[in-house]
Amino acid sequence: MRRYSGYGLALVSALAISIAAPASFANEAQTPASKTTTTAKTSDKPADKKEAAKPVGHIHFKTHSADLGVGYTWGEGTLTFHGKTHRFSISGGNIAALGFASIDASGDVFNLKHLHDFDGEYGSIAGEATVDEGVGGALVSNSNGVHLKITTSNRGARLAAGLQGLKFTLKD
Repeated sequence: MRRYSGYGLALVSALAISIAAPASFANEAQTPASKTTTTAKTSDKPADKKEAAKPVGHIHFKTHSADLGVGYTWGEGTLTFHGKTHRFSISGGNIAALGFASIDASGDVFNLKHLHDFDGEYGSIAGEATVDEGVGGALVSNSNGVHLKITTSNRGARLAAGLQGLKFTLKD
């Protein structure tokens, strides 16, 4: 079976909470296996589209989610920025979820000017149904203006809907 959602990181249908991805990303959020359309509110500030559309780094991470009403997500990953690899941890939770899933994700990093700006809370309104395995994609941002365009592959059995937030913390 396939999971039909716009985001396999349990951050489905990435509609950023008080943070928004640039409009240039909104059209790229849909993955072929996805059955939902991802939308993002655009900022009122004018942006340089050339600068916004060019990735400045790459991430890869693995997470696990365990949920019984309220869920918890944990994991770790790597960020490649300016030719150096930096390790980070992931923790967070969501409201209204049931099940367990393991997620392998990778993606591009946009608008990261300083390494310390990567740390922070990345949030969305979530809705996911995973049975066995699936693929997805999402756009999320933190309050420092860093945008992540992520594709995912996940395994497990999980049903989730509601607010989700993940905290990314650099280890070194």
